[in-house]
Amino acid sequence: MSLSITELKKGTIFQMDGAPYKVLDYKHTMMGRGSSTVSVKIRNLADGKVLDKTFKGSEDIDSASVISRPVQYLYSDGGQYHFMDTENYEQFSLGAAYMADKKGYLKEGDNVSAQFFNGQIINVELPKNVPLKVTYTANAVRGDTSTAITKDATLETGIKVKVPAFIKQGDIISVDTANGTYRTRVKD
Repeated sequence: MSLSITELKKGTIFQMDGAPYKVLDYKHTMMGRGSSTVSVKIRNLADGKVLDKTFKGSEDIDSASVISRPVQYLYSDGGQYHFMDTENYEQFSLGAAYMADKKGYLKEGDNVSAQFFNGQIINVELPKNVPLKVTYTANAVRGDTSTAITKDATLETGIKVKVPAFIKQGDIISVDTANGTYRTRVKD
């Protein structure tokens, strides 16, 4: 099945040169006399590289048969991240290069969605927000709570985020996986 260039909206997955790509950003431009172009920023789901590409109005794009399945994150051995299919217990691994921007949001045992292309795992989709425990943060200074003062906090996975002054060590906070920012404190 082929797609027209107007179907390349943000989040669409398609195939180009035998590799799956995901649209990260989309801009449609109409020219005079009815011709149009679509400029997209795309990520190669097989190797993680980001490209800028422009398609002309008459081009057809191949849709990609990417399958999403629920998997559980098992462990990392430095160079590989290991996952298990929660339905048939089959195990898969993904290289550290593919996980560079995601590893700080995963804990052993977390359930995520994995994408497969031609039977190979190519990507892991994180939930929009993840709860993580604060392992270290400085105590708030008395009087600093009247304005929106933030401080650094180290989370259980090792990443650091800016948090409000009232957050203390041991709190569980929700972190936005798209940009790595504090969202809210999670109530027990």
